[in-house]
Amino acid sequence: MKVVGWGGDHVKMLDQRLLPGEITFLELRDVDGVADGIRNLSVRGAPAIGIAAAYGMALAALSNDASDRASWLERWDADRATLRGTRPTAVNLAWALDRVDAVARPLLDEANFAEAGADGDSPWLRSVEAFRARVLDEARAIDAEDEWMCRQMGDFGAALVPQGARVLTHCNAGGLATGGYGTAVGVIRSAWARDKGLHVFVDETRPLLQGARLTAWELDQEKIPFTLITDNMAGYFMRQGKVDMVVVGADRICANGDVANKIGTYSVAVLAKHHGIPFYVAAPFSTIDLSLPGGDHIVIEQRDPSEVTHHAGRRMAPESTRAANPAFDVTPHELIAAIVTERGVMRAPYTSTLAEAAAVSMART
Repeated sequence: MKVVGWGGDHVKMLDQRLLPGEITFLELRDVDGVADGIRNLSVRGAPAIGIAAAYGMALAALSNDASDRASWLERWDADRATLRGTRPTAVNLAWALDRVDAVARPLLDEANFAEAGADGDSPWLRSVEAFRARVLDEARAIDAEDEWMCRQMGDFGAALVPQGARVLTHCNAGGLATGGYGTAVGVIRSAWARDKGLHVFVDETRPLLQGARLTAWELDQEKIPFTLITDNMAGYFMRQGKVDMVVVGADRICANGDVANKIGTYSVAVLAKHHGIPFYVAAPFSTIDLSLPGGDHIVIEQRDPSEVTHHAGRRMAPESTRAANPAFDVTPHELIAAIVTERGVMRAPYTSTLAEAAAVSMART
């Protein structure tokens, strides 16, 4: 299921807050609406957030009616800042916004910013139309590329899955979090398609239950056998020898291989290390942020404490309760057996292997 796309004059977005009980698509017709959809988790998952932001910029270009270059770019940059400010941890958001801007901005060349003439066919208007078309083309390219990248990751990651493996995953890193196939769940899907005969343990993922609501729903759609467990059961099943590997997604990966992912991932990684279970991360290369040397530099999003004190609109803690709600934690690189990307499987030392993979890509470009 495509979770976000272009509807001709609006952004179409699956409201994941209502899953698994209800499938409802939002029609968002302004940048503020797209920003709210990202902020309130109607769309979530680093790759999907990036795609949504790119389509949000297509909407920004369509609605921009400024009549001169300076005013146009001022409004364009303001809309870009609105989207960039929605969620700070996932790097794909800023990556997609910067990519769209980089390919479209040159079309508003200094030579073409004369104001529109009475006939409505000025170089300025032609530049604006070219700009809008280029932004939408790039957003669609980001969307299409993501599904291709996830399938590549699935191919590489499936080779790491033993026959009959019991695989634990945390949060949701499936098609709902991406352009349609999934990162960590993409690895699981590809392994299942290769008749690996696996079974999946799905962490429920408090406080918003992305594992219980979303990953379990996706695996059920694919007829992949799974068992839902609470987050604090992972160690129990590892100690029982019932988990052979862990695979999770990522929201940002630093130059040294430190990984930010949904809160609770670090705990799973520590447990896996203690029990000698390989812990893998699957993410597109756009999630890798070589500008940050390590995880201590990642900004961790702090969400509304009511997400912890309440569930499904019902208070679960006393009125006077003070709650903390970091949305992500950081897993140190030494706990990670490998990072699976569309460019291959990266292993330690990540400072070298990630940089080398990035250099090869730039050289090809």
